[in-house]
Amino acid sequence: MLTMFCFDGLAVVVEDLYFVDPEPTPGQEGPERGVRVELRLVERQPWRGSVYASQRVVVDDAVFRVDLLESVAGGPGSRDRVHHHPTMRDNEPSDRVFDPRLTDDPVGWLEARLADPMGLLAGAGVPDLDLYQQAVAGLRDSLPEITRSVATMLEKVRIGQLATVPGRAA
Repeated sequence: MLTMFCFDGLAVVVEDLYFVDPEPTPGQEGPERGVRVELRLVERQPWRGSVYASQRVVVDDAVFRVDLLESVAGGPGSRDRVHHHPTMRDNEPSDRVFDPRLTDDPVGWLEARLADPMGLLAGAGVPDLDLYQQAVAGLRDSLPEITRSVATMLEKVRIGQLATVPGRAA
């Protein structure tokens, strides 16, 4: 499942995830599943067609990522792989950062970070921060809806409805 909350210049992307790292660090072997949340930039596009035409929306560059994952072996609710990537460069994440506060309260921790999108953008080195003021207001106003979506998706992962083995129904 993929859910996007788009604002003027920013988007929060929430998706379920099941994957196996082909080159895991020690202790991180085996399949993982859970919910990934990213703050991404929305690329401004030139107007096309008439005033009635649908417009192109491009949600691309990720600047911040939170992976609310657990190992399949650890089982639902283990939260043994919950981490974040404070920066992204060319859509590639920085190293995993494990934070006990994130593990203890994933949705609360995420909400606190998303409440300061300017801080996340500045930390990621995004230029022209003034361009995102309107988006920041919209994102903050939508935080309750975003966190509800994340919590709902996490619950669906835990009960086996989402983040299942690719190619297999739950």
